[in-house]
Amino acid sequence: QVQLVESGGGLVQPGGSLRLSCAASGSIFSINAMGWYRQAQGKQRELVAVDTGGGSTNYADSVKGRFSISRDNAKNTVYLQMNSLKPEDTAVYYCNVEVTSLLFRTRRSYWGQGTQVTVSS
Repeated sequence: QVQLVESGGGLVQPGGSLRLSCAASGSIFSINAMGWYRQAQGKQRELVAVDTGGGSTNYADSVKGRFSISRDNAKNTVYLQMNSLKPEDTAVYYCNVEVTSLLFRTRRSYWGQGTQVTVSS
């Protein structure tokens, strides 16, 4: 009943910026916790940023001061603003969103399909 569609990835030069979007659709009552993960080629998936929905946000040390997680509840969309990008930020980025269903008020987490971010000159 719920689907996540990611967009905004692409090729960017070092020092550049990108904003990733993760749009949720379906029978959604509300978005609760949300997070962004990334997985570089040959590496394990790591947490990049998380927002619990209760006013608490956390970032990986490697992205603090450069990345920012946010949401637009009216659009059921979450974002990851990425500034001052570095080559080591190159990875597939995945959103994970916990939603409460509209009809049954149950909570469940969903994964986006992933979007490639490549930082290279």
